[in-house]
Amino acid sequence: METIETSYRSYQGKKYGFLILISILLLAFAIAGITLGSAGIGLKDIIKVITAEASEMQHQIIINIRLPRVLSAILAGTALAVSGAAMQTILRNPLGSPFTLGISNAAAFGAAFAVIVLSAGTSQSGNTETVLLNNPYSITLSAFLWSMVSTLIIFLLARFKGATPEVMILTGIILGSLFSAGITALQYFADDIEISSIVFWTFGDIGRASWRDFGILLVMVLIAMVIFLRNRWNYNALDAGDEMAKSLGVHVQRTRLTGMVTASLATAVTVSFFGIIAFVGLVVPHIVRRVIGGDERFLIPASALFGGMFLLVSDTVARTIIAPVVLPVGILTSFLGAPLFLYLLIRGIGKGYW
Repeated sequence: METIETSYRSYQGKKYGFLILISILLLAFAIAGITLGSAGIGLKDIIKVITAEASEMQHQIIINIRLPRVLSAILAGTALAVSGAAMQTILRNPLGSPFTLGISNAAAFGAAFAVIVLSAGTSQSGNTETVLLNNPYSITLSAFLWSMVSTLIIFLLARFKGATPEVMILTGIILGSLFSAGITALQYFADDIEISSIVFWTFGDIGRASWRDFGILLVMVLIAMVIFLRNRWNYNALDAGDEMAKSLGVHVQRTRLTGMVTASLATAVTVSFFGIIAFVGLVVPHIVRRVIGGDERFLIPASALFGGMFLLVSDTVARTIIAPVVLPVGILTSFLGAPLFLYLLIRGIGKGYW
């Protein structure tokens, strides 16, 4: 008995150790994200801002530019990673994520629809002509409603047709292509300023982060985390199959619907602010599973922390690797995510990960 208890404590200790390690690394990378950039900012300057001894320029760079960008990258990575982890469990599909299931493209279409058709974006003339997104609430609502169309189709397919994981993924690919075509159609009727803005927006870029966006995203992430954590035992039961979950008193359909709606809303808010950021919701949960296993009690918070760290590091690299040119982070996550997921796929085949 002592051997079993000792082994169990060691097993649990590794999971808590991983959470602590990721938390420390996240804090370290957050500080690095604030200091790295074309303007020379050091730890002393951060301390000066805290003690109200910094110059006006230092205050503006840290408080109004870098800090909201760093915090927004953490929240966006958290939202996408946790949504992916929940979808993979809810659908019992290792390829489930907001990107592969077409939800990101649907949300992007909704945001583009709001900008062009609902006039949520207005032309702004000056030295640089851009589209000012003057109504983020209508953009977020439109992105959510269209993402729910994709979610509803996949959910109904799984509920009434007994679709296999492969069929659901293929459906997601088809829906993603459909909404991408819709974005192209909207661009056809847009003017040059709107087209250039939407094309750049779909790359996925944290550089447009503001304190207003951060506040909205923070509320959504907190709501999503509370819902996912409250259902962590239900998700563990779903891993054993629907019949086993029902025998344990889990309302399977309600749990699935609640989880998919929550994941879709978190994805919609993220995409409506920052564009399509691919592979975070797909790769991060699999990396975490390989390290600490699939226990949802640890998988959900670990995916949240690792997802925030992953996107923060990616964004920091994207804006410094060829400085002063700043790359959209969505480009970097696609380059990193595709080969990394292929590696995980090859290593996981035949080892119980798929």
